[in-house]
Amino acid sequence: MHDKPHPTPAAPPPADSAPDRPAGCPADRPVPPAPALFTWEFASDPYPAYAWLREYAPVHRTALPSGVEAWLVTRYTEARQALADARLSKNPVHHSESAHGKGKVGIPGERSANLMTHLLNIDPPDHTRLRRLVSKAFTPRRVAEFAPRVQELTDHLIDGFAGRGEADLIHEFAFPLPIYAICDLLGVPREDQDDFRDWAGMMIRHGGGPRGGVARSVKKMRGYLAELIHRKREALPDGPTPGEDLISGLIRASDHGEHLTENEAAAMAFILLFAGFETTVNLIGNGLHALLGHPAQRELLQKSLAAGDTGLLTTGVEELLRFDGPVELATWRFATEELTLGGRRIAEGDPVLVVLAAADRDPARFPEPDVLDLTRRDNQHLGYGHGIHYCLGAPLARLEGQTALATLLTRLPDIRLAVEPGELRWRGGLIMRGLRSLPVEFAPERP
Repeated sequence: MHDKPHPTPAAPPPADSAPDRPAGCPADRPVPPAPALFTWEFASDPYPAYAWLREYAPVHRTALPSGVEAWLVTRYTEARQALADARLSKNPVHHSESAHGKGKVGIPGERSANLMTHLLNIDPPDHTRLRRLVSKAFTPRRVAEFAPRVQELTDHLIDGFAGRGEADLIHEFAFPLPIYAICDLLGVPREDQDDFRDWAGMMIRHGGGPRGGVARSVKKMRGYLAELIHRKREALPDGPTPGEDLISGLIRASDHGEHLTENEAAAMAFILLFAGFETTVNLIGNGLHALLGHPAQRELLQKSLAAGDTGLLTTGVEELLRFDGPVELATWRFATEELTLGGRRIAEGDPVLVVLAAADRDPARFPEPDVLDLTRRDNQHLGYGHGIHYCLGAPLARLEGQTALATLLTRLPDIRLAVEPGELRWRGGLIMRGLRSLPVEFAPERP
């Protein structure tokens, strides 16, 4: 899943995917040169390149940094269509490449750790069965019950740096908050949660850690989850208890005829942790970065919060998800048969990557898409996907994002960047979009 950007442009696309001339574009009008993709400069600001792709090659075949060739879908209409197209499978078994090539898609180490049978890699009917089991943990009622714990974690983390007058909001706040929250939801004992924090930290470094570190972290997490499932099964009460953790619920379901294997339970817990924390890290980090870069919008939100009005917070988080969301590309899909998308022929077995970040700035769908407008109402963004694979944990992520941003802006009202914007660095990765660090300064809170 985490291909590292590199300083050279991707290989030229095959002739079949030469840029289309936009409708209404005169034949004698030259097409501007194609931008370089997947460079460090691209990682910092991919939006100009996505604008070019939307206009001239909305369904574009290119070589990724891993060497795998895939189609990038960048317009909103085609993106929404692809996300809901049953002919585009989530199962890597449909990838037309060799076994070696198949190992280059997905999360590093998940195949060797026997963690492939999770929601990001399967189709109906297995997807329907497993999603039904887990969806009980993410109902609006269950998320609302979890809100006090999210607020408690938020305040505790801010307490750790509020008196200093400076902090790195990625490492000290945006990263640990969703880790501890999802661990609580899963039922990971408090004394073990720091181990999860270490493993998760390795998993989001995107090439910044030791070689093979991600796969080793995945293997350690797999071993721990297998042991935890065994311990919880031994201690499980006869009947469900109020507020029962998610792993216990999965075990209970598998023990009562739902046909959930131990591998499926471990893979489910793993992907909920993996997908449930990095997206929220990036939502908080990218969201605060956008607000700091748009002081008028930030002030508008702070005034709204001071007046006790949460309406702007709700629409504002949706706009932050659209404007610079946590997931740049939707996870892998593979054509199970030949199909046509945006006028391009997609061969059976071809990988397709829907570029959510590009679709959510499509001027054909969003007026003034490059403008941050927290009051935007018609905002059917694709930040959490669309169709049967719509992000299961979106309600929890929204709660965490809203709580984190509201509490930061209220407790540290003069928060500001501690470095020049151009000094910030983005983590290299194909799927996710997030900052490596976010140094800020503010007036210290008095005890």
